[in-house]
Amino acid sequence: MNKLKILLTLSVAAICFVWSANAQDNRNKTLTIEEAVGGRMFSTRGAGAVSWLRDGEGYSRLEQNDATGGMDIVRYEAADNKRSVIVPSEKLMNQATGKPVEISSFTWSADNNKILIFNNTKRVWRYNTKGDYWVLDVRSGKLQQLNKGMEPSVTMFAKFNPEATKVAYVAKNNIYVEDLASGAVTQLTTDGNDRFVNGTFDWVYEEEFDCRDGFRWSSDGRYIAYWHSDTEGTGVFYMINNVDSIYSQIIPFPYPKSGTTNSAVKVGYIPVEGGATTWIEIPGDPRNNYIPRMEFIPGTNELFIQQMNRHQSVNKVWTVACGEKTPVNIFTDTDEAWTDPNNDIRWFRDNRYFTWLSDRDGYKHVYLVSRDGKEIIPVTKGNLDIVSIAGIDVKNSLVYYITTPEGKYTQRYLYRSEFFGDGKMERVSPAGQEGTHSYNISPTAKWAVHTFNNTHTPPLSAMISLPDHKPVRTIVDNSDVKKDFDSWGFNYKEFVKADVGDYILDGWMVKPRDFDPNKKYPVILDIYGEPAGSTVSDTWQPSTWHQYLANQGYIIMSVDNRGQRVPRGRAWRKSLYQQIGVVTTDDQAKAIVELGKQYSFIDMERIGVTGWSGGGSMTLNCMFRYPDIYKTGVAVAFVSHQKLYNTIYQERYMRTPAENPEGYANGSPLTHAANLKGNLLLMHGTGDDNVHYQSCEMLINELVKNQKMFQLMSYPMRSHGISEREGTTMHLRRVMDKFWRENLPAGGK
Repeated sequence: MNKLKILLTLSVAAICFVWSANAQDNRNKTLTIEEAVGGRMFSTRGAGAVSWLRDGEGYSRLEQNDATGGMDIVRYEAADNKRSVIVPSEKLMNQATGKPVEISSFTWSADNNKILIFNNTKRVWRYNTKGDYWVLDVRSGKLQQLNKGMEPSVTMFAKFNPEATKVAYVAKNNIYVEDLASGAVTQLTTDGNDRFVNGTFDWVYEEEFDCRDGFRWSSDGRYIAYWHSDTEGTGVFYMINNVDSIYSQIIPFPYPKSGTTNSAVKVGYIPVEGGATTWIEIPGDPRNNYIPRMEFIPGTNELFIQQMNRHQSVNKVWTVACGEKTPVNIFTDTDEAWTDPNNDIRWFRDNRYFTWLSDRDGYKHVYLVSRDGKEIIPVTKGNLDIVSIAGIDVKNSLVYYITTPEGKYTQRYLYRSEFFGDGKMERVSPAGQEGTHSYNISPTAKWAVHTFNNTHTPPLSAMISLPDHKPVRTIVDNSDVKKDFDSWGFNYKEFVKADVGDYILDGWMVKPRDFDPNKKYPVILDIYGEPAGSTVSDTWQPSTWHQYLANQGYIIMSVDNRGQRVPRGRAWRKSLYQQIGVVTTDDQAKAIVELGKQYSFIDMERIGVTGWSGGGSMTLNCMFRYPDIYKTGVAVAFVSHQKLYNTIYQERYMRTPAENPEGYANGSPLTHAANLKGNLLLMHGTGDDNVHYQSCEMLINELVKNQKMFQLMSYPMRSHGISEREGTTMHLRRVMDKFWRENLPAGGK
């Protein structure tokens, strides 16, 4: 589902911890489940939160000050790593308590003279977006808390105006502006409540469009543009908390399921002094169109708005200046399947052109679109997808981006092309480093923090110069982590390929430590399968959970089927349109059969499958649609029928249940539950706001009706990640471990 769901789906990423032991020989030592789940093994140190400063020559980061117990904000020069303390922790003391102000995160004002500090955070659905905010004037040393008139930890998304004289924020679904000199607070909206949402979003926008911060300052600081949602008419889902009091507590929230009514969403702008909101008159029913993105064009008071139809097959770009309410449609992108909100908008040549990523030629490429929409100029060309834009070098008219050479779909590299050039793509990542590269490029594109890793190499982070990609110094190399991993004698991931006819699918396997190629081993396939993510990548992911299972006598495998988020072109990614659960499951079944032919040590009579979220749904479809292949399955936090999931995600790929009833039925596990033959374990949190426990109960009902035996482990008031409350993660893994041992006999035969 979205990028958070992907994390929850992959057991690969579920058990990763930060630790590296002193090198020792552990080859004769048994990895225990306590070490695999509760330990701190084989994860790595990163470069840290590198926040580039405005001049592009240095970055700031937080560092512990042992003397004060607080945090210093420190500057490092990119060229020579010279360190200077910009804000000593003494300036970040709460005068009322005499203790340091805790810092969860911080942002600089545009002039780097003030700092906005976020702390005392509270979770809202996925992330901690509520909390308290403080402002430090670096020059004067003045430290002040914002929104002191409200109770703690209710303030959201505080942002400086361009001059850093005011801060706007959201509290209780209304927008406020606070003057930093006087402390005066102006409430801009007054209708915010459980029904009307200002400056932030309802559940489905947050989950599927990654929308949280719902307002923007105009470039001159005179206006604030914001989203407004009317949730009236949206179906209300109720979760029941049975564990925190002697009477049940009902938790209601608007949640539009496939084919049902969405919130009515509109955008407008309001003067910062207060007054009436001017609503932008964007054509179309606000309940059957989406507005996933809105920004001010840099240096202007002109809004750049993306509007998508309910099918998400059309993305219209509108512009409108403050002082007006009628927008102009300057550009429209369309696709017979779906489009995506464009997150990589960069402006070029005095705002005369903006960047746009599109599938319009069959592959995702970078285009320059003129501000009036009349020119659409391809910047990149070829049979490959651009994954993301990494940076813009305005001085040299270059765009840097992440992509992968044709055929190396598990890897990622930095390339660049000239704006207004011939489409030539020049690889920047160095030869000899085969794997995955990521970059944090400075605002001037003169420097970058470069991180390289692959399945045998933990992340190596270095400061480099651009455009020559010359290493300046190593930041972190993590070589000690590799030594520690090697000391156990574990097997690394091995990449495999399965020819399923039209495509060759990529996969990987992890073998037991004492693997004997002359024996046959059971397989546990850890899969995802849906279009929001991928499980097969050439990255450092030595999951201790997978190593633990492998060393019980299982081969652990994963395969990316058609339609997963892999840069293999539009035809690959959109081949599952209106067929989720069908094309995807067919590919997985064909893949394991083909791999069984390739590798004589795979025991086709002992094939297991597991997955989380979308992977849980895939697990069920595999078990029910191919019961003679998959003998045992563990499905976690799954959707049992696609009509139970939300509008934005499910309709993007499947249209509505009314438009595609056959697709919804054929692709849903509930339809095929009567076919179950093997051993099945269902796991679900009753407090899952994303994939509701209802989905589990409806499947249970169908299995019972058809006299199908299964096992169930429900976790009271745990959410989609099933991680809250004491002992949960260890218990969940123990249940899985026991189930595999008892139902899919381990070991080579």
